Amino acid sequence: MNKLIYLWFAVKTVFCTCQPDHRINDFKKVRSHYKIKKIGKLPTVVNESSGLAKGSNNDSFWTHNDSGGKPELYEFDLTGKLISTKKIPGANNTDWEDLAQDQAGNVYIGDFGNNAAPRTSFDIYKWGIDQPNAEKITFSYLQQKNTASKSTTPVFDCESFFYNHNNLYLFSKNWGKEKSVKLYQLPAGNGTHILAPIDSIQINSQVTSADISPDGKTFALLTYGKILLFGIENNVINFKKPLGCFRLVKKQNEALIFLNNTDMLVTNEQGAVYRITYH
Repeated sequence: MNKLIYLWFAVKTVFCTCQPDHRINDFKKVRSHYKIKKIGKLPTVVNESSGLAKGSNNDSFWTHNDSGGKPELYEFDLTGKLISTKKIPGANNTDWEDLAQDQAGNVYIGDFGNNAAPRTSFDIYKWGIDQPNAEKITFSYLQQKNTASKSTTPVFDCESFFYNHNNLYLFSKNWGKEKSVKLYQLPAGNGTHILAPIDSIQINSQVTSADISPDGKTFALLTYGKILLFGIENNVINFKKPLGCFRLVKKQNEALIFLNNTDMLVTNEQGAVYRITYH
């Protein structure tokens, strides 16, 4: 089964290009501006890295495992060396998919994966390093129907989000035949919410992670085969300003974080750590 899954991802990434994005949404060709280099290998305890957040210092990062993993965050340095392990009190790992972070250092853990469509309620855990227990934000989708069957469409599945000005912005994974990535917004605090999309864009690829640049002027979407960049105007998060698209075929890309306003770090589920440098 694993061989079939890897073959499927290999086929998807090989044929994943930015050409439709250049044509349909006017993304610019920016690959020549980026240098991609493998810089590390994650420790064996991280067998399915699926999210990234800044760690206890400027050169360390938190990550976590995918569905079925322990409710733990793993801190590593730029070479991939394990620095520390933190069990998140009051949290469960049903299907952790991404990490977000606010300016105070709180980490938001997105327990909202839904590949097989068995879930109708989803959680985000807010964790501060001095908190005795993680706070929980719960949400569901307004248009969600009974998703007990794997054949149900659309599948309400999300693997990516980021924090911006007291809100969390979530991006659908894009399983649907219409190839439409939907954007959702919810407050970054305790509560139960029902989400409806605030914007959408046609992207012929599945979105697996997202992040916003430190200056708040750019956000990035990571897919299995490329990275898409969007501009932000007047602090409004939407798809109205596509900036650039470039290929990143590095097996099963699952996590992305901005290192500064232009450079990024990406990990895949095979444990590789890549630095993407703008020049």
